[in-house]
Amino acid sequence: MPILNPNESVAIVRPRTTAIPLVCDSPHSGTAYPGDFRFAVDLADLRRCEDTHVEALWADVPAVGGTLIHARFPRSYIDANRACNDVDAAMLSEPWPEEVRPSAPCVNLGNGLVFSKTTTFRAIYDRRLSVSEVQRRIEACWRPYRNALGDAVQHATATFGRAWHLNLHSMPSNAYERLGRSSKVPLADVVLGNLHGQSCSSEFTACVAGAFRSQGYSVAVNDPYAGQDLVREYGRTGSGCDSLQIEINRKLYLDEDTRMPLPRFGQVREDIGRVLEAIAIHVRAELGPQSDRPIAEDTP
Repeated sequence: MPILNPNESVAIVRPRTTAIPLVCDSPHSGTAYPGDFRFAVDLADLRRCEDTHVEALWADVPAVGGTLIHARFPRSYIDANRACNDVDAAMLSEPWPEEVRPSAPCVNLGNGLVFSKTTTFRAIYDRRLSVSEVQRRIEACWRPYRNALGDAVQHATATFGRAWHLNLHSMPSNAYERLGRSSKVPLADVVLGNLHGQSCSSEFTACVAGAFRSQGYSVAVNDPYAGQDLVREYGRTGSGCDSLQIEINRKLYLDEDTRMPLPRFGQVREDIGRVLEAIAIHVRAELGPQSDRPIAEDTP
């Protein structure tokens, strides 16, 4: 388990056809566990924190002209979908040198910037972390990921005048239980999060919801996940970017114990490919004639 350096921590897959301003990212599907992690919990339990194989489910993003960015590092090591001041000070052996703003729900579940617990609420560490090791994780993993995504969204916006961002995840099949919530309805196959209408247009949300429903999937919006830091970052009003979080129910494609793909994995991936085709049609229609342009030489 080598220590990842910034050049290894993020994968960027560029468009394979005429580019459109669609940027998709999977911040939680990384499986390269760095040697300096020094976790004190069973690896099988720790891996339950992963959005395992999500980047593979969405592998057709470049085929429709979009850019796909995904983390190689695991989210339990450091979470690229949390603000860098979302720090649980109780995990540290010394005071954090800057202001901390822990998000209470995340820290209570043990999943702030650096996870303290697995999804089964087992302690990940038998020690306190030093400030320097958390800072190393930020510089080696968190910052390169955020920079790569920010550059891609900025390039899309500068080239086309606007952008569409999909923040890609999977959710445990017991998500309501995990969150300590009860629900009168079963967990949907797909949950779309738009921060309750703040991060993207209702038209784009409806487009994605309709595309999944046309493939036979049940869809919920903002229940139980409304979006996190990356959607909040890129879906700001006036930013020129529609940002939507997508959660796929893991029971559809993954053995949640072994992390191995289920036999239906290939079908789910094909269905998502058709969803992406519908999204690309929507994006091109929104752009109008300017969408007919080749891939730029300087595509980031």
